[in-house]
Amino acid sequence: MKILIAADMEGITGVTTWDQVTPGHAEYARFRKLMTQDVNAAIRGAFEAGAQEVFVADGHWNGTNILIEELDPRARLNAGSPSPSSMMEGIDESVNGVIFIGYHARNGSPNAILDHTWSSKTVANVWLNDILTGEYGLNAAVAGHFGVPVIMVSGDQTACAQVTELLGDVETAVVKQASGRFAAECLAPEAAQEIICLSAQRAVERLAEGDMPDPFVLDTPITVTVEFFSSDMADHAALIPFTKREGTRISFSAQEMVSACNGFRAMVMLASL
Repeated sequence: MKILIAADMEGITGVTTWDQVTPGHAEYARFRKLMTQDVNAAIRGAFEAGAQEVFVADGHWNGTNILIEELDPRARLNAGSPSPSSMMEGIDESVNGVIFIGYHARNGSPNAILDHTWSSKTVANVWLNDILTGEYGLNAAVAGHFGVPVIMVSGDQTACAQVTELLGDVETAVVKQASGRFAAECLAPEAAQEIICLSAQRAVERLAEGDMPDPFVLDTPITVTVEFFSSDMADHAALIPFTKREGTRISFSAQEMVSACNGFRAMVMLASL
C-alpha cells in the first residue's frame, strides 16, 4: 500500500501566528521542526498499519519547510516549488490514500487558525462547481482525479470539520481548538503527535478494509470560480484566455481536475503580481 502525506503548516501543532509559519521570522525555525515531527507521526502510524511506501509532499510556502535530516528515513520527500502537482506532488494512480497533515480552514471561517485559501493576500473565496471550498477541496479533487481518496486530516477543529463535511467520515486529528484566527488551546507536541499517529494508523487500516469514503470526484466540465480581494488582482487574473469576469470573481471551465487546478494556480500567480 502506498500513502501520500500532503503537509501544510498552518494546522501544525502549536501554530497560532503568521510569524511561526513565515520563513525569515525567528519563530519559523521552531515550527519547521514541529511540522517535521507531525509528519513523522503520520508516517509512523501509516507504516504501523501496514503501508509499504510513504511519500511526503511539502506543500507550505516554497516547499522547503520539512527538515529532511529529521524526516523518518522510511519516507521520501517531494520538496521545492513550483512543482507539477504543487501541494499534491507525488499523486498518481499508484497511490492508495492521501493524508492531510497541518491543514487549515478556508478563508473567512470563524474559530480557525490562520484561515485562508491558497493565498492569504489574494484569494477571498474559491468554488468548484458551485461548492465553496478551501485548499483541502482543491487537493482532494486532484486526488480524486486519480481515483485516490483522502483518508485523514490533522489541524484545528474547524479545518477537520470542513474536511469531513466535504469528504465524509475520514479520520481526524484535532491538535488545537481555535478560539479565533490567532488564538487556540493547543496540545503539547508529544500529545498531538500521538493523536496523529493513531489517526493515521486507523485511517490506513480502514482503507485496507474498504471502510473509507469514495474519492472526491467532480462532475465535468469543472467550473472554477475565484473571488479576489481587489479589482486589480482580478484585472491580472482575467488576462488568462477563456475566463469570465463578474466584479472581482473570475471563472473558467476545464475538462478535468488537473487542468482546473493548474488554471487556478496560474490565476493566483498573475493576481499576485
